Amino acid sequence: DYVAFTFFVGCMAMLAASAFFFLSMGSFDKKWRTSILVSGLITFIAAVHYWYMRDYWAAFEESPTFFRYVDWILTVPLMCVEFFLILKVAGAKKSLMWRLIVLSVVMLVTGYLGEAVYRDQAQIWGLISGIAYFVIVYDIWLGKAKKLAESAGGAVLKAHKTLCWFVLVGW
Repeated sequence: DYVAFTFFVGCMAMLAASAFFFLSMGSFDKKWRTSILVSGLITFIAAVHYWYMRDYWAAFEESPTFFRYVDWILTVPLMCVEFFLILKVAGAKKSLMWRLIVLSVVMLVTGYLGEAVYRDQAQIWGLISGIAYFVIVYDIWLGKAKKLAESAGGAVLKAHKTLCWFVLVGW
């Protein structure tokens, strides 16, 4: 069963990433430790949900839509917190973090409504979800977040670009 195996591999990869983040926290400068902790939490939460998704797939052989959204409603806002934690050294305000979190929750809730609840109106819910996503993409690639990352330069800019690519490709 290739689907169940894929969930298993994803789970193991996320657990390995969690172990790396948690065990390497002490080797990072103190100002980055919270960010590393949040990264470990994101990957650990994802690992647990991938395990549940594998079990759900094995039992019913259908998409574990509910578990995907439970995972995302926890991990995606935490990714938004990551942007703030990385950009905080460049002067990011909490308002940036909350804007990204609210947009991510709107994106996910409306995505779920269109995919699982109001399937006959999926286009409307998908449009709302997509708009929230593209506002996030704009904010991090071209907006205030990018300007902060560029002003900081160095490792902050590199970490910011990595997160931006993850959002663009991974989400």
